[in-house]
Amino acid sequence: MSNSLSKERSPYLRQHSENPVDWLPWGPEAFYKAEQEDKPIFLSIGYSTCHWCHVMAHESFENEQVAALLNRYYVPVKVDREERPDVDSVYMKVCMALTGNGGWPLTIIMTPDRLPFFAGTYIPRESRHGQPGLIPLLGAIAAKWDRDREDLLSTADEVRNFVMNEAALSPAQPGADKLEAAAQQLSGAYDEEYGGFGTAPKFPSPHDLLFLLRMAYYTKDKKLRQMADNSLRQMYRGGIYDHFGGGFARYSTDREWLAPHFEKTLYDNALLAFVYTEAWQDGHIALYRSVAESTLDYCLRELKGEQGGFCCGQDADSGGVEGAYYLFTPEEVKSVLGEDAGRHFCNCYDITEEGNFQGKSIPNLLLNNRWNFVPEGYEEYRERLRLYREQRMGLGTDNKILTAWNGLMLMALSRAAWAFKDRRYLMEARELADFMAEKLYEDQRLKGRYCEGELRFDAQLDDYAFYGLGLLELYRADFEAWRIAAAEKLALEIQSRFADEKGGFFRTASDAEQLFVRPKEVYDGAMPSGNSGACLLFAQLARLTGKAEWQGAADKQLSFLCGACSAAPAGCAFGYLPMMEAVYGSRELVFALADEKLPEELEAVLGHYAPELTALKKSPANAALLAELAPFTEGMEPQNGKAAYYICKDGACSLPVTEL
Repeated sequence: MSNSLSKERSPYLRQHSENPVDWLPWGPEAFYKAEQEDKPIFLSIGYSTCHWCHVMAHESFENEQVAALLNRYYVPVKVDREERPDVDSVYMKVCMALTGNGGWPLTIIMTPDRLPFFAGTYIPRESRHGQPGLIPLLGAIAAKWDRDREDLLSTADEVRNFVMNEAALSPAQPGADKLEAAAQQLSGAYDEEYGGFGTAPKFPSPHDLLFLLRMAYYTKDKKLRQMADNSLRQMYRGGIYDHFGGGFARYSTDREWLAPHFEKTLYDNALLAFVYTEAWQDGHIALYRSVAESTLDYCLRELKGEQGGFCCGQDADSGGVEGAYYLFTPEEVKSVLGEDAGRHFCNCYDITEEGNFQGKSIPNLLLNNRWNFVPEGYEEYRERLRLYREQRMGLGTDNKILTAWNGLMLMALSRAAWAFKDRRYLMEARELADFMAEKLYEDQRLKGRYCEGELRFDAQLDDYAFYGLGLLELYRADFEAWRIAAAEKLALEIQSRFADEKGGFFRTASDAEQLFVRPKEVYDGAMPSGNSGACLLFAQLARLTGKAEWQGAADKQLSFLCGACSAAPAGCAFGYLPMMEAVYGSRELVFALADEKLPEELEAVLGHYAPELTALKKSPANAALLAELAPFTEGMEPQNGKAAYYICKDGACSLPVTEL
């Protein structure tokens, strides 16, 4: 017998539609039921590719005893965190406040008016190792709700007051000291031996690596570049990277990057493809281009939907076993490649009889001292093994298309298109931009999620910010000026509908559903925060348009971030990127063309790695639009029928030259 989740499009919610639990989706029906029946709400938040979400589902939510308790004493509500990041953000903050840690599945018990009084993550069905089990916990809270409710309500009030009454944040002056403090914090957490930051679990943190790459470029600090290089190389060597199919798992469960949490997400792979591409631009190390391309090709092959958008990610489990899709034995490899080639391949990729993960092997290069050398023919071998594992078992894909994550993918494809001069990636980026413009709007309002033809949920701050950044990155690749106009429109929406009068921006719009607290994220997590994204978007618009209002918006947002992140400056590494340009200087190149063709000498100049340089194309076809978008270009014209180049620095432009 199906429950109400069978009507939902979310793959995660549908995974629970056959549970004996009478789940309801987040919404008025659930809240009304809780109020009418005078029951607390049992809120469970997760996502479809989450291993521990699957464990708790099989262990508890498919269990008749657990279902009987939930159905009798609670109103059970399921939320897909990827569809409702605002709900997840608010209650994850509660969990962190009450328990000191967080994660998924997220378990919240709250009053009918959605005030939480209990928070946890994964909870086993029965008590074990000193951890209370779900069955006794549900019984105890139900009894307390019936006999001693005031104590629970008092806890809910305390939680609300704590979450709502955060200390006021004062803006701070941006400067080199803030950048140096962020770099020092990353240096302090850096793992000298294996790269990355911290111990285990270890996340790729691509936005931190991007910060290091650019700081190394501006300051010529070789140590910062070495930190980024070692991290990028070690991640490639490890099992977190899929050596057969390309792309990265979400994080490593160990310090060495060997055993990942096997799920793959779009946002991780988009950001990692972007940072490997940028690392290749500064030095042209072939490995980085290879990893960037294989990661993008994985996304195009496995995650691209039929209509052009990109799906959320792929599952950690196959056939109910964590990582089974990615694990191999020597016998399997030899059965595909043959005895001789298979033996050599296993030696190279650490595939052994004893295995390195639950009796089988995660392919990796950690023990191969010649990690940057793959013998001739191995590319063909890897492809044969990829095709073999596809036939061996299936891998679940979450087919939701999220606006923010597709904005990051648009950034990655666009950067690869102009860095590698690859027409294929340019066409894919344009197709994605067209999809987003055509499919993600309803009544001229941007939405957050598209799934199986259904457009739903109001777009949030990171949707607007990363979509805008994707459009500006695509402008670098094809110089279509209307993309700047589209990004500017998104930035104006951020200012008008998300602003907090105390500084920065809320996650949700002023006219969105009101939760018990309006979420506002500052620190970068697995993804950069929407506030960091907005700062970079405003700064890029300021440089492209020359408009004082965008420079003012960028300066104000940067001051907010500097104040908000003063205790942990590396937590705003993505938002601090435009501060480098403010501190170390930036340049704008306007090229006024007599026709539409880019001169060869210009393409050579644009091929150099120069993050401080913004390029703007003016041609007969876009002159009128550009005069409106970037008024400072109005008098810039070709000279004697030849392309003219104008170099601008610190608000002043040089006289035009006709040769670079």
